[in-house]
Amino acid sequence: MPSPFPWRRALLGVAAIAMAAFASAASAEPLTLAQALERAQAGSPVISAAEASVRAAEGRARQAGFRPNPEVSVEVENFNGTGPYSGFESVESTFALEQRLELGGKRGARVNAAQAEVEAARLRVIVARADVARDVRGAYAEALAAEDRAVLARQAVERAEDLARVVTTLVDVGREPPLRALRAQAAVDQARAKAQAADAEAASARRALATLIGSGEAGFELVRQDAETAPNDPLDPTESVDVKLAEAETEAARAAVKRERTGSAPDVTLQAGVKRFEESGDQAVIIGFSAPIPIIDRNQGNVAAARADVDGAEARQRQALADSIRRQRDAEAALRAADARVLVLETRIVPQAEEALRLARLGYEAGKFPLLEVIDAQDALATSREDLIAARLDRARAIAALQRAAAR
Repeated sequence: MPSPFPWRRALLGVAAIAMAAFASAASAEPLTLAQALERAQAGSPVISAAEASVRAAEGRARQAGFRPNPEVSVEVENFNGTGPYSGFESVESTFALEQRLELGGKRGARVNAAQAEVEAARLRVIVARADVARDVRGAYAEALAAEDRAVLARQAVERAEDLARVVTTLVDVGREPPLRALRAQAAVDQARAKAQAADAEAASARRALATLIGSGEAGFELVRQDAETAPNDPLDPTESVDVKLAEAETEAARAAVKRERTGSAPDVTLQAGVKRFEESGDQAVIIGFSAPIPIIDRNQGNVAAARADVDGAEARQRQALADSIRRQRDAEAALRAADARVLVLETRIVPQAEEALRLARLGYEAGKFPLLEVIDAQDALATSREDLIAARLDRARAIAALQRAAAR
């Protein structure tokens, strides 16, 4: 015969899971937000990739400063032919040294363009660090909020179970019909299902944070501390790192135009050497030069492409400024709204919902209120507390966005 209280087995299972989670949390290492930010900055693949790009740009800048290598040429002629050239008596040997001279300011323009790319790459590292810090702040706040929702869900289970026990007692003494016990038990089952979903969401949020800080497992305990504050100094959107990066990329594009323009100037190759005549044993000095005639290829295509790149970079710079202003204002507005919601929820709505539930319970036990009044009061309290958790999370996200906007 099935047990008349099947929920007891489920309760034991939930209790076992909660005890295991408590034991795991007790042995977990505490992780503050500052520690999470430090670990993420040290081990983020995004930052490592950006730093590698800086080293690559610096290598290209060094390479851009080198002059062309000299060339050595050896030429042997007038042998193994016919007649007087059948042997090696008439051999003529030429040994020459050649050096290509870059004209038109090619080297300087090439170095300037490479240095501009280095500056842009360094700013991309700052952007990557700021993005990672924003993501870690958001993930940490999300993990804390998920834990709060899980705790709230477990508290809802406890309240539902307590109410079910009261209803069962009233049914046993004939004050309530059996249907009320079924309704109370349904509320218990629903609360348990929500608690399981909340636990799963909390675990997922912790894994997301662990991924950001480079931890293979989410074996840490989040530390609740005073909430971060928004930057105190007034923010100038024109000084944001995103705008600075867009400006640096525009300068790099302009430097590339100058580099490509120098490509139309022909280089001169100087040659100096010695020619030896084996037949007479005489020697002679040779001097020469060569240069291309720029009548077909004057690097026109590359110059046009570089100019188009400048146009695109300038457009992106304007967009970066507009985005910076919008993001800052959106974050400031979101912070004001979240602060107002947190204040109202903490000081009025949640306390009122707690008092309403207390009165509903007392009234129900005294026979003055129906069961649905108590269930509605429980749902209203849970909703108000969930709203408070969401408001605090919105506040943390807004502060993370403002901290990102303040990155320099």
